[in-house]
Order: sequence, then structure tokens, then C-alpha cells
Amino acid sequence: MIFKGELRPLETVLVGLLLAVIVFFLLQWGIAGVIHARRTQTMPELKGRSISAALDQLAPLNIGLRKEGQEFNNTVAIGSVLRQYPPAGTVVREGKIVRVVVSQGGESVLSPAIVGLPLRNAEMLLRQNQLVLGEVNEAYSLRFEKGVVLSQEPKAESSVERAAMVNVTVSGGQPPAGVLLMPDFLRKNVREAQSWANAAGVSLGEKKDMTSPFPYGTILSQSLPADAVLSVDERVSVVISGKVGKPGEAGLAVKNFHYEVPQGSAESLVRIVVSDKYGDRELFNGLRRPGSKIDLPIQETGGAQVKIFLNGILVDERNL
Repeated sequence: MIFKGELRPLETVLVGLLLAVIVFFLLQWGIAGVIHARRTQTMPELKGRSISAALDQLAPLNIGLRKEGQEFNNTVAIGSVLRQYPPAGTVVREGKIVRVVVSQGGESVLSPAIVGLPLRNAEMLLRQNQLVLGEVNEAYSLRFEKGVVLSQEPKAESSVERAAMVNVTVSGGQPPAGVLLMPDFLRKNVREAQSWANAAGVSLGEKKDMTSPFPYGTILSQSLPADAVLSVDERVSVVISGKVGKPGEAGLAVKNFHYEVPQGSAESLVRIVVSDKYGDRELFNGLRRPGSKIDLPIQETGGAQVKIFLNGILVDERNL
């Protein structure tokens, strides 16, 4: 028996559903009212702006920003907006979130070491490293044969953008009569520099480094780089080791440096350079087959480091 005023279970469910529908539509109406009460804004152009600048531009418009990713790009500065959605010019309401992709700048690669390579080989190596041969200049050289790369810009191991140009200077061979070039006297005895200066009519100055571990008279540095063109009456100076050994005192210890070329299918250009506080000195530069062994005597000066380059790429560094 059902008493007056009581609801049957089905009626209770129907009443509940009706109330839920009413509440839903009231909420929708309220939310729509709030949304439509917001002002509309025109989305600004953000491309090329830094994230902080983009936020400053969006803040007065009550528009938010969310970073969704980053990509390499050569034309848009690193850290700047590359793309946005919605795009510039779109009419949106306040509270909208604009999604952006940020530029990582140009994709970087390392410039290989091409000094000492024939120009053709240097160009091939640049291509292998996604770089382009740029301006080619020529200069006379006492150190390198004609057509061999004397210098490069950017320098070896520099971080550069992919497809960047590398400018080089190649050897024009031995200088003609009347052109005087600076020889490379590093690690040689000062007597060689003195003989050259007397024969060439060059004024040579000398300074001594009393802290050098090298034998007395060893040239540690020179005021002009090797292959620099000397003008008439130009003065050249060198810094030599001032260490005078005692009778019976042993000189610098000589350490044998060993390197084995990795296995592979083709020859590799091997370049070995020793670096210390007096600068860099090339010990070896040549083509070697896979598995070849290279042994070099190196004087231990303390704090020296040996760098090994394979096909222009630094592959190993060792402390002496």
C-alpha cells in the first residue's frame, strides 16, 4: 500500500534526473555567460620574440602561453618563438592559451682540422662534416707545399652552424726572390735563428725564460708566426730557455708516445699535436692505413697534452 505523499522508486529516479538536467543547463548557461562576458582579443604576432617578450606582450591581453617544443632553425634566433597556434590575427577571447614552438638556433657541427691537407682533400672533409668551402686565399710558405691548407677560419674544433662556410689560405709554395718569410724556430736551438738572422740581415732580439724545463737555448716562442712576411729592417725577437744545466745533470725526460690507427676500410689522415704552456706543436701529419702504429718521442715538460685528430676530427686527448 502506498500512502498519499509518498513517491514510488521510479518517480524518485525521474525527479532526480529532472533536477540534474535543470542543474546542468543552469551551469552551462552560467559558464556560457561568463565566457561570453570575456572580451575578445586579436592574437598578436609572436614569431621572433623571446619567451619573456612574448609573455609581456600577451599579459595585457589576458592571454596565456605554453611552450610545446623546440626545433633547429637557421633564421630565427635561439630562444625565440618559431611558430604559434592560434596564428597571429586570430580573434580569441581572454583566457585563451597560445601554444608556441621555440627555436634552438642553427644546428651546430664542429669545424674539422684541415690545416696540412691538400685543398681538394680539405674540401671533401668539409663536405663530410656538412660544411662548405668558402673563400680561398693564397700565401707563400716555407712549411707547406703548394696547394696545401695553411690556415682556416673558423678554427678547428669550433662550433659552427651546419652548412657554414670555412675560409682557407693555401700555400703558394716557396717565396720568390725578394720575399722574406719568418721560419718556424719553435723548439729549435737559438743558434739556428741567429744564423738565419745574420744571413737575412734581420735584427734578432733574445729574452730568457729561467723557469723553462727545456735545455738552454731552446726557442720557446717567437714574435712573428711562421710564414709571416717580414718587412725591410723588421726586428724579430725570440724567447729562449735560460736553464743552465749542471755538469752531469740529465736533460728533459723523453717519453715514447704510441698510437694505433683504428681498424677500418680506408686510410685515415692522422694529425698529432702536443700542447703545453708554450703553445701547440705538430708532431705528426700524414695518411696511415688501419692498424698502423705510430711511435713518437716526446719531451716531458709537465702539464703537456697530446691531441690526436683523425680526418680532421679530435678523437683522443692524453696527458703526458
